[in-house]
Amino acid sequence: MLEAKNISKSYTLPGQKTIPILRGVNLTLGEGEMVTVIGASGSGKTTLLNMLGTLDTPDSGEIIFDGEELFMNKKYTLSQKGLAKFRNRKIGFVFQFHHLLSDFTAIENVAMPEFIATGKLPPAKKHAEELLAGLGLSERFEHLPSELSGGEQQRVAIARALMNNPKLVLADEPSGNLDSKNSHMLYELMARLSKERRTSFIIVTHNEEYASMSDRCLRMQDGQLHSCDS
Repeated sequence: MLEAKNISKSYTLPGQKTIPILRGVNLTLGEGEMVTVIGASGSGKTTLLNMLGTLDTPDSGEIIFDGEELFMNKKYTLSQKGLAKFRNRKIGFVFQFHHLLSDFTAIENVAMPEFIATGKLPPAKKHAEELLAGLGLSERFEHLPSELSGGEQQRVAIARALMNNPKLVLADEPSGNLDSKNSHMLYELMARLSKERRTSFIIVTHNEEYASMSDRCLRMQDGQLHSCDS
């Protein structure tokens, strides 16, 4: 479903030399597969996620998404408007800081991606209700983010990520602000969703404890991906 070939990325800070972050990263991901990427802070995990989510541009390499060549010859094959539409319909994002809109209720936050895509609010809200109910949040439809616990906020964020039935969900330290109990529940939830919905997940974390819940564990080290077993 997703293939990244020889992805490289370097950054040059003002007055400093160029720092290589990704050094020819290769990654394949199957439909409905859940992959955890672990590694120390600053190892390049989030940088890779940004490349796969088309939020940043690699220096070189190829990205093929569901058979479509998305990045090649040092540029994306879609315009900026086309990339925004692609992200809205094909990729869901979950972050450590949930980034829920503080003045919108849970159901309004979740409905937003479909409303942006279609311009039709009533069916978007109905779909949002179904997703939230499926994640055990039937009693939280009209609650603002400030009225939800950390675990509930992240479940709302996951529902929002799933709103347009994406092929891929990218999660960057999704349990970083949760206690161990809620973190465990969150990873179990994502593992279940990957199988039930055939949605692929790439989860970036520094917590090796949760790698066993995924189908495959990869370690980011020295700018490249390695099997956690190697």
